[in-house]
Amino acid sequence: MFNTETIRRLAAELHESERSRAQVEHFSKRFPEMTIDDGYAVSRAWVSMKIAEGRKVRGHKIGLTSRAMQQSSQIDEPDYGTLLDDMFFEPGAIPTHRFIAPRVEVELAFVLKKRLQGKEVSVEEVLDATDYVTPAIEIIDSRIEQFDRRTKAMRKVFDTISDNAANAGIILGGRRAGPRDIDLPWCGAILRQNGAVEETGLAAGVQGHPAVGIAWLAHKLAPWGEFLEAGQVVLAGSFTRPVVAKKGDVFDADYGALGRFSFEFV
Repeated sequence: MFNTETIRRLAAELHESERSRAQVEHFSKRFPEMTIDDGYAVSRAWVSMKIAEGRKVRGHKIGLTSRAMQQSSQIDEPDYGTLLDDMFFEPGAIPTHRFIAPRVEVELAFVLKKRLQGKEVSVEEVLDATDYVTPAIEIIDSRIEQFDRRTKAMRKVFDTISDNAANAGIILGGRRAGPRDIDLPWCGAILRQNGAVEETGLAAGVQGHPAVGIAWLAHKLAPWGEFLEAGQVVLAGSFTRPVVAKKGDVFDADYGALGRFSFEFV
């Protein structure tokens, strides 16, 4: 595994990349022996830097939840990152300058009312611990360049994990629903970009049921002595492909019975 100095140095590179909006080269190219554990160690170190500067943890995100995305990343499970307080936005104007290469994904957010902890958390326990489910748009970004500037090779999953699982922002909108008041796998959405339907999908695309990932995350956090806390927001994973966003783009997210909201990159 990476030593402490390497972890600190790579986390500092990500911190500076986000500030300067200048992407860094693939960590996995510089360190071919890099592992998934190394990626999470760098991500945690970066989040710790932000917390030291005054940021607050407000939740977590789960990524790479679809089978197709896992196969393309050559892994057999999702990944996860941390949601911080400055990542939350209301529908409406989204400041483009906050991001380097933003893309948006359609998701459901689980807001917890009870702690979820341990290696044996079930889907039923997730539903019991959930205060409500609400539509969410995740804004993902790339502090580590997606394609190598020289070889054009795509970054590896180790790079994405280091980069806080590409996490950058979250927009909550629509209406709130009790987790058992709706058929979660059949929750769907239509995402329009500048008036054109760009993506559609069902939440069943997230491992069959969006609560599956929440249980998985509680299990993955347990060895670190961590847990999902009451009041936290957990993004269950995208059920559409990422859509590139640029300044001036107007998006409309229509979740049917769960409501509809719009946002614009300004």
